[in-house]
Amino acid sequence: MSESDPFDEIIAAETDRDPDLAIIEAGSRTLRTQGGQPHADVPARPEDPEVDKALREVEADLATRWGETKLEPSVSRISALMDVLGAPQRSYPSIHITGTNGKTSTARMIEALLGAFELRTGRYTSPHVQSITERISLDGAPISAERFIETYEDIKPYIEMVDGQQEYRLSFFEVLTGMAYAAFADAPVDVAVVEVGMGGSWDATNVIDGDVAVVTPIDLDHTDRLGETPAAIATEKAGIVKQDATVILAQQPVDAAQVLLKKAVDVDATVAREGLEFGVVARQVAVGGQLLTLRGLGGEYDEVYLPLHGPYQAHNAAVALAAVEAFFGVGSQRPEPLDIDTVRKAFAAVSSPGRLEVVRRSPTVVLDAAHNPAGARATAEAIGEAFDFSRLIGVVGASGDKNVRGLLEAFEPIFAEVVVTQNSSHRAMDADELAAIAVEVFGDDRVQVEPRLPDALEAAITLAEEEGEFAGGGVLVTGSVITVGEARLLLGRG
Repeated sequence: MSESDPFDEIIAAETDRDPDLAIIEAGSRTLRTQGGQPHADVPARPEDPEVDKALREVEADLATRWGETKLEPSVSRISALMDVLGAPQRSYPSIHITGTNGKTSTARMIEALLGAFELRTGRYTSPHVQSITERISLDGAPISAERFIETYEDIKPYIEMVDGQQEYRLSFFEVLTGMAYAAFADAPVDVAVVEVGMGGSWDATNVIDGDVAVVTPIDLDHTDRLGETPAAIATEKAGIVKQDATVILAQQPVDAAQVLLKKAVDVDATVAREGLEFGVVARQVAVGGQLLTLRGLGGEYDEVYLPLHGPYQAHNAAVALAAVEAFFGVGSQRPEPLDIDTVRKAFAAVSSPGRLEVVRRSPTVVLDAAHNPAGARATAEAIGEAFDFSRLIGVVGASGDKNVRGLLEAFEPIFAEVVVTQNSSHRAMDADELAAIAVEVFGDDRVQVEPRLPDALEAAITLAEEEGEFAGGGVLVTGSVITVGEARLLLGRG
């Protein structure tokens, strides 16, 4: 192994790869080369009372439909809507993103890179942190409330037409997906960056044929719907890999990788794998983020500043870079890498609200939307690396359908105490029920119960301040995107 090439060390470190994968990989092509735009923050409610009223009416209409946790595994309804709308999703190329964790941050990075190369972008992500309009972005910014309302009103007659023809009405997520695809066609965009809602094969977003399919790390989540093993979950997520596409694979559990690579073989897709064709060569903690050296499909990109914390965000950056390289044909049609200065500019402008986001100082309050054990473990690691807290207080409000025990166990080593609470969602786990699990994980003396989120935040800040002004106490609010969004509002961000 050459000491002059740190990337070789990444390859050598791949100790858990199954030799049987070589058989699958032999049948697939791999990408090996020879040889931003700023993002708007989370939008607040419209200032114009009439616009705010109209937006609330749209939100109320959408709320009458099946929520995002009630699913009938089929793309028949969304396909019917696309048909009557004239197939807007066919009017632009797309990058489709699935996985368990890191999808939204990766989508934002991809969007920033594409925008920096002067492409007009549309981004569709979920769930939202504070405003429903966040889910549909044009040119790096959420669409305005006015445009959101107009888009809904434009396609509403077609929605009602499809509702009347189907066994079940279009769901909340299906309607939003239709709105996004219509808005992108209307703009028009040069490329759409689309995050799946759940799974892949029967996800409403899967009426597109992504030129590039991205799979972020797969772990256990939504096991009641997607399967109880990484391989089973990967089978569903592999549904976004289409004929002749390029597949960008983040590091995966071996059984999940087998499934994804087999699907790539079946549809003659080109594959690029983190740790082999691309990856993180080096990273060091920097003020407000980290400094990276990335190996892309076209070569090495050094001195890339990323204003986000944690090793997992560095890996997301490597995946995003490879996805954009693949979109531009780097490693296949063109051997030269992307312009390094443009890449640096794009990554330096990336933001990801609610992902290790500092919203207050003295004491420092950090928001993170981790909601499953894998995400919590990544957040805990990043907190230890990026912040020098002498005492960290957790505020946790989780959904009842999540692996809450696993989530709490991941945070137990870094929380001195935890304040359990609940958000306003009907899916929220009751604070007392959450407290009972927390006591089993943390012990009775480290758990405080505050059912109202404002009280929980006040209690946690008070506990952190007991360390003294300069002692380094901090607060981490986590457990759910909804909890984080509501805390963000309460703390004056939005």
